[in-house]
Amino acid sequence: MDERARHWQYDELPGVDLLRARYVHKTFVRHTHENFVIAAIADGVEVFHHGGGDQYAGAGALALVNPDTPHTGRAGVPEGWRYGAVYPPPDVVAEIAAETTGLRGTPGFVSPVVDDPYAAGLVHQVLRAADEGNALAADTLLRVAVTRLLRLNGGPMPRREVRTAGARIAARARGVLEERMARPPTLERLAADLGTSPFALLRAFRNAYGMPPHAWLTDARVRRARRLLDTGTSPSEAAVAVGFTDQPHLNRHFSRMVGVPPGAYQRERKNVQDLR
Repeated sequence: MDERARHWQYDELPGVDLLRARYVHKTFVRHTHENFVIAAIADGVEVFHHGGGDQYAGAGALALVNPDTPHTGRAGVPEGWRYGAVYPPPDVVAEIAAETTGLRGTPGFVSPVVDDPYAAGLVHQVLRAADEGNALAADTLLRVAVTRLLRLNGGPMPRREVRTAGARIAARARGVLEERMARPPTLERLAADLGTSPFALLRAFRNAYGMPPHAWLTDARVRRARRLLDTGTSPSEAAVAVGFTDQPHLNRHFSRMVGVPPGAYQRERKNVQDLR
């Protein structure tokens, strides 16, 4: 069975990523998104590790992931899974929540899986409207879908406050890795510069960000590569700029986190820019 995916944006839904895909053998490694993930399963089953355990989403269900939340993804049945997804930015979700719900604080989703065929259908309708260039329908349906899911499964996201010494060290380590993304230090050197031991830093970083420093760095590199591709940087130049050894190295990690190769990702972005 063929795998296929399209990852794109619609000019009239600024900042919202859109995805339509069928995967059979695809495995998403542990990664995060800056935006919310609202994925409506059409066929098959997706399994994704989230919050310390595997979550299962079948046809008519939605996989919901809050921003900056580590998760994976793979097929839960031999035939794989087919789905459509929208990725609204946090400010869009916050605006919708403020207007249509009584949620206080920063809104987010409580459960990572919700079985609601009606909401799943709304997500597929958003993608169809975007394909057809129907701006009024795409915007309306997205807001209705987000409102419904927040009312069904919304709550305030916990505040992430740096309280412990370990959390402060993890935050400092993250800052170093962001600044030195293309030439990061070893774990031993990073720990020494921060006045701690390698394993103490590893534990603190895992506790704070849900993954070890090297996995976080790969995730951050792919995020930055996406921003470079959005501005017209070639995949080969983006690969070197974020610290990958070459474009095939970027291709491998990009596809395992975004779902499509960087070249296909950029072509869809270029189409949006051309329309503008």
